Amino acid sequence: MGERVTIERLGAKADGIAATAEGPVFVPYALPGETVEIDRDGARAQLLQVIEPSPERETPFCPYFGECGGCATQHMRHGFYQAWKRDVLVQTLRHARIEAPLDPLIDAHGEGRRRVTLHVRFPDGAMHVGYMAARSHHVVEIDHCPIAVPALQRAAPTVARAIGVHLAKTRKPLDIQITATRAGLDVDIRGHGPMKDKDRLGLAELAASLDLARLSLHGDVIVERRAPALLMGRAAVVPPPGSFLQATERGEATMAEFAVEACQGAKRVADLFSGCGPFALRLAERSEVHAVETDKGSVAALDKAARATPGLRRVSVEARDLFRRPLLLPELNVYDAVVIDPPRAGAEAQARQIAASKVPLVVSISCDAATFARDAAILMESGYRLERVVPIDQFKHSPHLEVIGILRRDTAGKKRRRP
Repeated sequence: MGERVTIERLGAKADGIAATAEGPVFVPYALPGETVEIDRDGARAQLLQVIEPSPERETPFCPYFGECGGCATQHMRHGFYQAWKRDVLVQTLRHARIEAPLDPLIDAHGEGRRRVTLHVRFPDGAMHVGYMAARSHHVVEIDHCPIAVPALQRAAPTVARAIGVHLAKTRKPLDIQITATRAGLDVDIRGHGPMKDKDRLGLAELAASLDLARLSLHGDVIVERRAPALLMGRAAVVPPPGSFLQATERGEATMAEFAVEACQGAKRVADLFSGCGPFALRLAERSEVHAVETDKGSVAALDKAARATPGLRRVSVEARDLFRRPLLLPELNVYDAVVIDPPRAGAEAQARQIAASKVPLVVSISCDAATFARDAAILMESGYRLERVVPIDQFKHSPHLEVIGILRRDTAGKKRRRP
């Protein structure tokens, strides 16, 4: 017999939170107002039964929901889910004492995730292929993923399983990243380690039988049968294997539209943490762009795409670690705008340099609300005004959220962070 509790609110990770004499307890898949039966383990609990369901509860559309760790919110009605997700950002900004106009949440799921990573494991000698369970190394076997784009939903597990069978004799744990591109599936295998030539040849033959566009091992291309290109504005980009990519095509396009709109009239724009060019290549349709990115392969892919696309303004590229070597004031002050899209950790060092610069406009893009707020606060303390914040939901059915902030330097020199 489990313990009966009442859920009071949702946390930032979508867990229901119940108040008990021993402190708060976090219950995945539970909703505010519900009476539930749980099996508690410290501050976390397993949901055993919903005794009194919330009117905001609905039946998940995926048969693996609750076991697979990929989604956390399919049990929520859409309107409730959107309000909760936006409110997480509201509370994060409030905690940072930031006030700014906040747009409604934009659904940018589109056709679904265009990249998935499936895991191949041999815990009991038998092969298991699927996603990891939540907070676990246990593989939940799947035969389809309904939140992926149609080209990946059933094909991705089939491809991962075929690769697992081909490499099963090693019994090594494999992580297989599969991306849907215009030319077909782009697959990168991780975890195997170095491979002999005859084994690489066998994988090349497997790629042909599966009709893959490209197959690589730890980023090293084994065979490229067709260039796995992605459209970024007018440019066709072939990203290096395993490189960073926005989760959905709609999400990338939506964020780029906001960036391009904000930078209207800017003659020179710096795109920092540019990746392989989702913003730079679109910005270059109107402005000169200098794109800076740590990964050399992504920089090369961006440069090649820019050179091959007629009608773009000048695009210069630079491979540079912006965490260790952020752009300094003399470099920044030549730009009319900066677009910055750092990893989840944010870009505190670069934000401090921008704060001291004369750059009139900053478009800050982040996949983490807390680091977005931290970096925005640095800019606001130096006289930037956060004139708009846009929450974009390309990680639908998860707690993750993209945030775009438009910051302009306040010519009156007023600091706007705290009311």
